[in-house]
Amino acid sequence: MAADEIIHQSVRLRIMAALNSLGRREALEFTRLKLIVNATDGNLGAHIDTLATAGYVDVEKLFVGRRPQTRVKATSVGRRAFRGHAAFLRAILDEAEQPGKRVQRRTRQRPL
Repeated sequence: MAADEIIHQSVRLRIMAALNSLGRREALEFTRLKLIVNATDGNLGAHIDTLATAGYVDVEKLFVGRRPQTRVKATSVGRRAFRGHAAFLRAILDEAEQPGKRVQRRTRQRPL
């Protein structure tokens, strides 16, 4: 199990956490997501672009009346990546809470 370097960045981790709390077909409007992750428009946009390029989120741009609206939702690939990264982080935390129970790693023994 390894860290997902795309999700590991703190703003992207918060984005994915917020999106994963929704149902599979649900999306968050950009302005709502901006408030949740406490980011500026430009910063949030750049992180969403990174997640979209990785295939972790879908971005939908539409107009409601005459106003543009951007909605973001997690893809199944993104949800899977988030679950894997969360498991990686939980393992680190579990190990830190129980230092006597560290998992021994197999090492390759060299012949003498």
